Amino acid sequence: MKLRLLTAVSVAALLAGTAQAETVLHILHTNDVHSRIEQINSSDSTCDEETAQAGECFGGIARIAAKINELRDQITADGGNVIVLDAGDQYQGSLFYTTYKGEEVVEFMNAIGYDAMAVGNHEFDDGNEGLNVLAEGVEFPVLSSNLDLSQSNLLKGKVERTTVLEVGDQKIGLVSALAMDTPETASPGPDVIFLDDVEGLKAGVEELTAQGVDKIIALTHVGYLRDQHFAAEVPGLDAIVGGHSHTLLGDMEGAEGPYPTMVAGPEGTEVPVVQAYAYSKYLGHLTLTFDDEGNVTAVEGQPILLDASVEPDPDLAARVVEMAAPIAELREKVVAETAAPIDGDRTNCRARECEMGTLVADAMLERVKDQGITIAIANGGGLRASIDAGPVTMGEVYTVLPFQNTLATFQLKGADVVEALENGASQYEEGAGRFAQVAGLKYTVDPAAEPGSRISDVLVEKDGEWAPIEPEETYGVVSNNYMRAGGDGYAVFATKAENAYDFGPDLAEVLADYLAAQGANYAPKLDGRITVR
Repeated sequence: MKLRLLTAVSVAALLAGTAQAETVLHILHTNDVHSRIEQINSSDSTCDEETAQAGECFGGIARIAAKINELRDQITADGGNVIVLDAGDQYQGSLFYTTYKGEEVVEFMNAIGYDAMAVGNHEFDDGNEGLNVLAEGVEFPVLSSNLDLSQSNLLKGKVERTTVLEVGDQKIGLVSALAMDTPETASPGPDVIFLDDVEGLKAGVEELTAQGVDKIIALTHVGYLRDQHFAAEVPGLDAIVGGHSHTLLGDMEGAEGPYPTMVAGPEGTEVPVVQAYAYSKYLGHLTLTFDDEGNVTAVEGQPILLDASVEPDPDLAARVVEMAAPIAELREKVVAETAAPIDGDRTNCRARECEMGTLVADAMLERVKDQGITIAIANGGGLRASIDAGPVTMGEVYTVLPFQNTLATFQLKGADVVEALENGASQYEEGAGRFAQVAGLKYTVDPAAEPGSRISDVLVEKDGEWAPIEPEETYGVVSNNYMRAGGDGYAVFATKAENAYDFGPDLAEVLADYLAAQGANYAPKLDGRITVR
């Protein structure tokens, strides 16, 4: 199949040129919005007023709505068929979710007019109750073909295994799959049973085919690589619209592959796989042409960057401003209390063990230690402020950790852990932000040595005692998603990490929860985990 990229100016031409006996279906899709209700900056964090005035913001729910409305109106006016899909993880990532716990997602997705959504793992962050808010509130089907909810009194019958969308005179079938490790990355109840994802998709396709549906799309939340496996293994799929791995596809700089990515299917077909990054920055636009027998004869598409050239929907923009007011109050909410100031001075945190580095690394490790994680590594440059003694507000926590980073867990060989520490010390003389603050680990740094040979005496906790790190032993590590992707020079995390999961809870919320659990008199500490010669 010859792949042509669909440009914005060619949409009208495509509609005009293919409106014969064939069926043309336009799929507009989002994934991993992660509570970016407000517009975002280039770092995917909430955009401030100065950046907004400069026209340098992206995304936001009002901008998603505007582009979807524009394209949907254009397509339907020309007699075309369009569906709007979301591939999961609307929840978690900003104070909008912390404040409204899914009610905001229900309101805005209904206002936009989505046709279906896949369950994402973060829809379970607040347990079955969290998903129930979404499943009960939205006016469209929420899907997962590999969840058995028959034992859940709360969720039974509220999440569909398959659905059929009536689009013009056509029936479009949808199947879905949720990542099998969701019990490790979120909080589904014990009454939520996970079935094999491939078998769940196959069963869904068979069910739809038995109903006479010959156009079937998988709407998944498993990640780009797993989606390609589905395309090769599951018969009967015409396309896969995915999420979970936050993958940018297309012809732009930084893309991990083409949009769509064509995969040889099990029946001699080619199956398009698409995803549209994350955080509301892009809207995916995939166009499929079917013949009268339901076979795909053409595939085109590209993600659309939702930059300042897209004027936000005014009604939804006004509603976002209205709903943001209580968030300002949340920033003043007292979440903990400290017995003494916590030093987060950048000069200290980028050169030696600092109190804030110790606190944040301890909080990270505490959050995931029951997942077999024993080492935490945080970049000193990610710590942006100190905290005064006394009451601690959520606003102060977000000032310390303003980047909306998420916890990233993975496994790493001992030798690669040491390499990561060497990277942390490689620009010591420059006061670089890559300097490693740690927990579950001790090390010595010699700033006078040559970069690459500055680290020694690396110890890990083993059976309650400190022991030298073993180069060939595998360790569970927690860091943040920025570092795991290679940020601050941590290429070893990007290239050597195994079983990585980059989309854990927001680091600021992890810190707030940890501080709150320490009681009213948290005392900052330095305990010798980093020695500077």
